[in-house]
Amino acid sequence: MPKAYALLIAAVLMETIGTSALQASQQFTRLWPAVTVVVAYGISFYLMGLTLKYLPVGITYAVWSGFGIVFIAIIGYLVFGQKLDLAAVLGMALIVLGILVIHLFSKTASH
Repeated sequence: MPKAYALLIAAVLMETIGTSALQASQQFTRLWPAVTVVVAYGISFYLMGLTLKYLPVGITYAVWSGFGIVFIAIIGYLVFGQKLDLAAVLGMALIVLGILVIHLFSKTASH
């Protein structure tokens, strides 16, 4: 796996941890989940910044935010009991499809 994608995947995972902790922090009223939010987002943005050495900002952000949306929706469903209707699932499938189209067919996906 190229270094850019390893960094980007790590950034997405840290963003997902941060967003999960955001829910667990109960509006920043619980200390350790709130600390986790700040640390995880900080690491995520740092890793995303490193990714920008290899990929354009638009592509980096599209992948980071798109996969972040999908992963946090799955965690919301599995961990927090949040329901997803058919429209939400189809919308997220389109997000993943859009990311695949960018990477399979776009020449802007690399510097």
